[in-house]
Amino acid sequence: MHKAFLLFVLSILMFSCDSDIDTGNFVVGSEYLQVNNNVILVDTLAVNMATVQLDSLVTSNNLRLTVGSYSDPIFGKVEANSYFQLTGTSYSINSITTDTEGSSYVFDSIRMVMKLDRYYYGDTTQVHSFSIHRLQEKVKTSLEDDTFHNDSNLIYDTESLGTVSYKPRPNSQDSVSVVLSNDFGKALFQKIKSNEITNSDEFIEYFKGFVVKPIAANSSSVIGFSLSSELRLYYSKNLSESETSYVLSFGIYDSSKQFNNYTLDKSGTVIKDLPTSKFALSSLITGNRGYIQSGTGVACRVDIPNIKQLKRLYTNGVIVDAQLIIKPVTGTYPDNYPLPDSLQVYVCDNLNRIKRTLTSSSGATLYAVLNGKKDEFNETIGYNLSVGTFLQSELIKATDEKLSLILVLPNLAKGVDRLVVADQKSIQNKLQLKLYYISY
Repeated sequence: MHKAFLLFVLSILMFSCDSDIDTGNFVVGSEYLQVNNNVILVDTLAVNMATVQLDSLVTSNNLRLTVGSYSDPIFGKVEANSYFQLTGTSYSINSITTDTEGSSYVFDSIRMVMKLDRYYYGDTTQVHSFSIHRLQEKVKTSLEDDTFHNDSNLIYDTESLGTVSYKPRPNSQDSVSVVLSNDFGKALFQKIKSNEITNSDEFIEYFKGFVVKPIAANSSSVIGFSLSSELRLYYSKNLSESETSYVLSFGIYDSSKQFNNYTLDKSGTVIKDLPTSKFALSSLITGNRGYIQSGTGVACRVDIPNIKQLKRLYTNGVIVDAQLIIKPVTGTYPDNYPLPDSLQVYVCDNLNRIKRTLTSSSGATLYAVLNGKKDEFNETIGYNLSVGTFLQSELIKATDEKLSLILVLPNLAKGVDRLVVADQKSIQNKLQLKLYYISY
């Protein structure tokens, strides 16, 4: 591979005398592209790794309800709860023209229909159970940007209105139906029937919403449900010969009024001492590993602290390419914790504050993409990330400020996927940095 790359560079040097090479924030002019310039492979630069706790993540407006819990042997106890507000398109009983006709309609049942969106994580061969609770306060945030975060929560009734236990089949099931309390349904039906509730404002004032919570003793996975889930109130005409059943439906029509709460109990794990968002937990004290998890905000930080030493070794030169090869730790990704297809990458400062996404010189977003081809020892499995533009900008920067990279999963606020990666000092599957530098 290295020989092929060198041949490619030499072909540029020999046949591209009238063009420039764009290397990010620095342009290599044709005057530097001479056959006597040196193309150097540098693979000995130190790369530091650490695990960080990102500040709270926005989980409203993410178009997914995530519900469940499981005990992860590496990360600890994971739990996901979903809060949401419901409203209707109609608040009237079917075709009531007189009080006498209205009194003939009776309540039948009420249920919450949770429609699956095919997201799942964990062991879906085990029973999945959850309960539905009525909120005591409106789905309203105190934040100026009107968002909810992964650590947001609302007060709710401790007594559930309904529970369900089922074997998840996320790729074949359409929905999970939860029968709710008759007392709750009858009271709501009577409010609508007597015209005490005639619009969404009156509905929300009376019924503020639900939280769906896993029953921890009977849950080994987190399941995703869509915002097309709905509350259905069934009623019929008393003493009627017709078997027709009518329904009033209430849906999640405002995605800003739905959010997911994620918690992670790290007790007894190697990341139990993970500090607050401004600090980092070095991989040197976590078994030469970095940790990443969606939902809970656990992320991996990568630093290349000595990049400017290239200038000391080679006074004049430019980085033309650099590849960071990030490898998952063997044995940490069984079938129920599969490897994600890619990693999203951000640029951050020394306090882990995200500045921007990692981009190429043309401004395109860069991802660390999985090479899933297996060999006997799984050493070829890894994520390839182009970091040449980023490192060139760090190399020529006039200030001493050092920026780092933050690795997260693409569904950062929409699930609980996780990944364990090896650092540069790991015995197996170690992280690698391959940097190609032209000195002139």
